[in-house]
Amino acid sequence: MLELGYWSFPVLLFIIFLRAPIGLAMMLCGIGGLYLALDSPIMFMAKLKSETYSTFSNYSLTVIPMFLLMGQFATLSGMSNSLFKAAESWLGHLRGGVAMAGIGGCAGFGAICGSSLATAATMGRVALPELRRYGYSGGFATATLAAGGTLGILIPPSVILVIYAILTEQNIAKLFLAAFIPGILAAIGYMITVSIYVRVHPDAAGRREPVPFAQRLAALVDVWPVVMVFGVVVGGIYWGWFTPTEGAAVGVTGTGLVALFSGNMNWKLFKQAIISTATSTAMIFFIVLGAGFYNGFLALSQVPQELSSWVVSQGYSPMIVLALILAFYLVFGCLMDSLSMILLTIPIFFPVVTALDFGMTPEHFAIWFGILVLIVVEVGLITPPVGMNLFIINALDPKTRMIDTYKAVIWFVTSDLIRVIILVLFPFITLFPLYWLYG
Repeated sequence: MLELGYWSFPVLLFIIFLRAPIGLAMMLCGIGGLYLALDSPIMFMAKLKSETYSTFSNYSLTVIPMFLLMGQFATLSGMSNSLFKAAESWLGHLRGGVAMAGIGGCAGFGAICGSSLATAATMGRVALPELRRYGYSGGFATATLAAGGTLGILIPPSVILVIYAILTEQNIAKLFLAAFIPGILAAIGYMITVSIYVRVHPDAAGRREPVPFAQRLAALVDVWPVVMVFGVVVGGIYWGWFTPTEGAAVGVTGTGLVALFSGNMNWKLFKQAIISTATSTAMIFFIVLGAGFYNGFLALSQVPQELSSWVVSQGYSPMIVLALILAFYLVFGCLMDSLSMILLTIPIFFPVVTALDFGMTPEHFAIWFGILVLIVVEVGLITPPVGMNLFIINALDPKTRMIDTYKAVIWFVTSDLIRVIILVLFPFITLFPLYWLYG
């Protein structure tokens, strides 16, 4: 059975190479593996039933459609436009300031969205015309917004962190809390990157006249719905007022009311938001189901346990093993979407790294490792040649050559890699909020 588990990896990669959806590929390998591993057809059918039930009976999964719908309502309410305008009024007069405003808008929208692709697409529509209007080069503008979009899955709430929490049986609220400082560091790092880039390439960005202070304050007042929703939802989760699922429901209600009272919501747009959320949820849940079958088969074949024992027996340094795993995520993150990567690899890698001694409690290590994986997978979204965010933003600006976006985005990838190294060397940066709030 162990040999069967090992053979499933090349078969899975072959099915993916044939351009089958990753969820379908994992489901076929999982069902096929279970059929060959279990002697009795009755046991096989019982395993299919129990695997399906155990996958979807997890209460934490209900938070995913809530956060997706919250992002839909946030888009309808015009929050993305208000966030960008507020950031632009305060930063736009600086060298590269409009690009920094785009990153700030992405960070703010990511705090109420939870999806990188949705953040990139939404903020791209809002900020890209302004960037081009003030003379920003096409490649620099698209690269900036593609990088800013990755903040959608890092700054809580994050759909990917919810999935990771379910797979590793961790506390969702603590994972959200641990992601906060790395998310802020990412936004600051991107802004520093913009500042350096426009000094190296002064022709890549134009200048904008300063906005009067009264107008800045007015723009800041316009983002109060974002602050309110984020404060109530994330603050309520952190302080134990409600669970993440209840917090997501509160967030949906808040953003829905803001969209309604802003005049942007009507029955047609409401139905579109519901249908779009249902479509995205179905796609995610199908991948989750496929991963459930495949991971169930791997658990039955004992591959993760055997791999963990082999790594420990080799006597490798824990940091070397961690570096190799993160390098794997960095490479394959360029070829696969982040959700599929997490679902496919965490059940294999997590037992390996938890068997090593990193000098911290199992809970703190699981949270630290999850944030590192999330960041590295996020880098894959903007790493050429297959970064998903790059294609989304370039689709909004077809006049810009993809090669120009590739050249500019390397600067942001470098910023991400520096951040990963810092967080690996200093785990306290990630875990400080947990020490402060939970002791």
